[in-house]
Amino acid sequence: MTDSPPNVLFVLTDQERYDCTAPDGPTGETPSFARLSSDGVRFSHAVTPISICTSARSSLLTGLFPHAHGMLNNSHEADAIQANLPPGLPTFSELLAQSGYDLTYTGKWHVGRDQTPEDFGFEYLGGSDVHHDDIDEAFREYRERRGTPVEETDLEDETYTAGGSESGTLVAAKTPIEVEDTRAYFLAERTIEALEAHADGRSSDSESPFFHRADFYGPHHPYVVPEPYASMYDPEALEPWDTYAETYAGKPAVHEQFLHYRGVEDFDWDTWAEAVAKYFGFVTLIDHQAGRILEALEDLGFDEETVVVHASDHGDFTGSHRQFNKGPLMYDETYRIPLQVRWPGVTDPGTTRDEPVHLHDLAATFLEIGGVAVPESFHSRSLVPLLAGENPAWPDSTFSQYHGEEFGLYTQRMVRTREHKFVYNGPDRNELYDLEADPAELQNLVDHPAYADVRDEMADRLVDWMERTEDPNRKWVPDTFRR
Repeated sequence: MTDSPPNVLFVLTDQERYDCTAPDGPTGETPSFARLSSDGVRFSHAVTPISICTSARSSLLTGLFPHAHGMLNNSHEADAIQANLPPGLPTFSELLAQSGYDLTYTGKWHVGRDQTPEDFGFEYLGGSDVHHDDIDEAFREYRERRGTPVEETDLEDETYTAGGSESGTLVAAKTPIEVEDTRAYFLAERTIEALEAHADGRSSDSESPFFHRADFYGPHHPYVVPEPYASMYDPEALEPWDTYAETYAGKPAVHEQFLHYRGVEDFDWDTWAEAVAKYFGFVTLIDHQAGRILEALEDLGFDEETVVVHASDHGDFTGSHRQFNKGPLMYDETYRIPLQVRWPGVTDPGTTRDEPVHLHDLAATFLEIGGVAVPESFHSRSLVPLLAGENPAWPDSTFSQYHGEEFGLYTQRMVRTREHKFVYNGPDRNELYDLEADPAELQNLVDHPAYADVRDEMADRLVDWMERTEDPNRKWVPDTFRR
């Protein structure tokens, strides 16, 4: 490691499944993210602390589990438990800014209803979404200048929930616009402009390292993509997910109820295949835009002095377990996330780390990369030793939670090892999965007598996480495990 802190380029996608960039994942073209894996470290068991946007992004900023920062569901909805992050919580971005980093930000925010990245140490460069953030109109203005106003674009090949009518939710479609009109292209363009500005600062003898965060809108639904991405993947060539065999037998009742609530109970695999093909196209579109950013990083001479990180806030069902979007189902499709890090001179190319890690471990990681002390309040743990090839003592599990959304408020807790997963569902039956024997998580083993010891061990791990993080439910949940 060099004496001066490196730059950091952080690419965060929205609702990208882990398996899109996994070596044994479904067919898909992601050369840019594959390059990060081949040039750096890929984490095979990274999870989000919570599978909903505001909460996960707040954890990423604060290094805390959601129960500690209070953003338990999406801030833009009418049922938001809390509209903004409470004042006084340390964030990695503010601490980096105080240490001398030049922080810039493009794209999606979705952390607080009235807060912006500029409240947390970043210079915001545009590209937000009015529905979620209402920060600016940069993308709409960009489309106006290109002569393709957003409101005047008619979609093709639409797929809707609720029987396929436009009264349902738009799941996927093809758009007739050019790639250059997409938000993904626009955000890459803004990011490249930010890198160029940082290069100008370097040429003016500025010694401040930069931290740039590029937050892509997607592959979150609706999966709307132009050609060539709309037809890049043939729906007829897509085999059903292994999880598509879901029957909900022995599962919490909310799983099947959510299928109806989301309006996809009538979707057959042919319908899902059309949507999944566009989802894959969306992932590839974003990957290609990330590739443009990586090329700019090289052209500007930053590549050898910049840590590049790619992750997602959470995953997406896209028909897995026959479900749409995300929700009160703690399956790997929405909780397991991609995480790749390239750090020239530190990471050993082509390395895979199997330690269980969290998305918000990046908060502590960014601080250690920048030479900044990690606050004691953080629940996150720096990944720097793992990136450097060390083998420190490491927890054998991860901890996640869920608190509800527009479907209703409730509480869930999950503990996951590489071999098993245990889910606490307060008002319904708990879940236990053998991830090695049943990676599709189709068979709930919580009441299987042969797994009684495993269930009790996993419950103990869950209680330990709740105690260590001062989870407010730690006084009550352990009593439910007594048999």
